[in-house]
Amino acid sequence: MMSHIAPPTEPRNPFVMAQQQFDLAADLLELPNSIRRRLRVPRRELKVAVPVRMDDGEVMVYEGYRVQHSLARGPAKGGIRYHPDVDIDTVRALAMWMSWKCALVNIPFGGSKGGVAVDPRGLSLGELERLTRRYAAEISIIIGPESDIPAPDMNTNAQTMAWMMDTLSIHRGHTVRAAVTGKPLHIGGSEGRVEATARGLIYVLHESLKLLELSPPATRVAIQGFGNVGGNAARMLHNDGLPIVAVSDMYGGLYHPRGLDIAAVQVHVQRTGSVIGYREAEPISNAELLELPCEVLIPAALGNQITSENAHRIHARILAEGANGPTTPEADAILQEQGTFVIPDVLGNAGGVIVSYFEWVQGLQEYFWSEQEVNTNLERIIVKAFHDVMRVVAEQQHYARTAAYLLAVRRVADAAETRGVYP
Repeated sequence: MMSHIAPPTEPRNPFVMAQQQFDLAADLLELPNSIRRRLRVPRRELKVAVPVRMDDGEVMVYEGYRVQHSLARGPAKGGIRYHPDVDIDTVRALAMWMSWKCALVNIPFGGSKGGVAVDPRGLSLGELERLTRRYAAEISIIIGPESDIPAPDMNTNAQTMAWMMDTLSIHRGHTVRAAVTGKPLHIGGSEGRVEATARGLIYVLHESLKLLELSPPATRVAIQGFGNVGGNAARMLHNDGLPIVAVSDMYGGLYHPRGLDIAAVQVHVQRTGSVIGYREAEPISNAELLELPCEVLIPAALGNQITSENAHRIHARILAEGANGPTTPEADAILQEQGTFVIPDVLGNAGGVIVSYFEWVQGLQEYFWSEQEVNTNLERIIVKAFHDVMRVVAEQQHYARTAAYLLAVRRVADAAETRGVYP
């Protein structure tokens, strides 16, 4: 029998959710309280005011954060997001998940995360640049190539990272390529970084199809989110011969039971800014997309999408998590009972941080790899991590998320215990 997950209540706070997931693993690992207490909370938190001079001359002040959960396995690593809902608990949860993600794929980083509570769609390009540079300056006291390396996340991109790297380099007095990852290629970025998160998810998904003996042409896929992860995953899977029956963005979704023409949808999005209005498919809501008949469901948008309220209506055989924290612990218990095969977020979306690690190494060495080298090494690392998780599933009869956490938490706990407590 599989081990059961039975959280007492369903959390809506992402940090409470992250702690519940950690507590389950800590209990199963029988971690001593001395280690548990250290890993249950972030090591360091920085909250900053980010004043920005707007185009009309007014000064607005935004709240920014940078949280480092663990440094036991190396410098911290984590993205920067711009979103109105960014708050300290969201950033705490994302930083903790980054610690487990880096440990699971066995790269020498701890976990961190950062963000600014802002809607970037309401800012001009100049305002975005001033916001980014001021935020980078404010958190510069704890970030850098040896301590904490930012990367893009929700509503940030290569240009954002270029502004951050330039700001940090000006403070240092020389160019510091390894200070951030996800940069444009011509200033030290890595080949394959833009598609890395989606590509890693595809590598793991194909391993899952082999394990479950599913034929790609008969494997219908629904994808919530059509940004960097969801859009690239849709394109790659479509090219691999899997029918993409549904996609969505923040405004709504599309459904076609025989599969969408993803190239045509992408042209429509480039022209209009949304999937909405594409005439060759039926309009659906984001909530409806999650409950469609399909073999693979990829939540690649926000967290807390699959809860106790809708988990029993999930029909997909495989849930491949492209987003961070899309499934609550209580929903996990329902999916486990249903026999849904879950690719947990700490594995499914780890491709981005793996290639960020490659970019960091290239920046330190000033020696750059080909895209083929990047993709080959990404596949090697993430496929090994998948089989590591499946080995624990088979040997200990645990749910896949639990198995992933057992591996990751054990590695971080071992590092923390070996390094000890100073003084």
